[in-house]
Amino acid sequence: MLHETSDALPACPVETTLTLISDKWKVLILRDLLTGTKRFGELKKSLGGVSQKVLTSQLRQMEASGLLTRKVYAEVPPRVEYTLTEFGYSLRPVLEAMRDWGEVYKKRF
Repeated sequence: MLHETSDALPACPVETTLTLISDKWKVLILRDLLTGTKRFGELKKSLGGVSQKVLTSQLRQMEASGLLTRKVYAEVPPRVEYTLTEFGYSLRPVLEAMRDWGEVYKKRF
């Protein structure tokens, strides 16, 4: 895998996290995969407005970062499944905190 080297990552831990998940689609992909393995089509449908090109790019970046794995089945048509790695699942508390904060914010306005 093409994991980021610590030399290439920012010194600030918050900035490092943002570097890995700052894209809107990456956060939503994480949200969807927290409930389990999904196929490409399931992710695309769930995310709504994402193009196939952008989704493919985001998934590849997340795989290279070690956040998810991609499994291709030798079938016709090909079946591809995405699953969070243990490291990817470790972002659950971050996403839960974002959800909780968003709920509180929406109630204020």
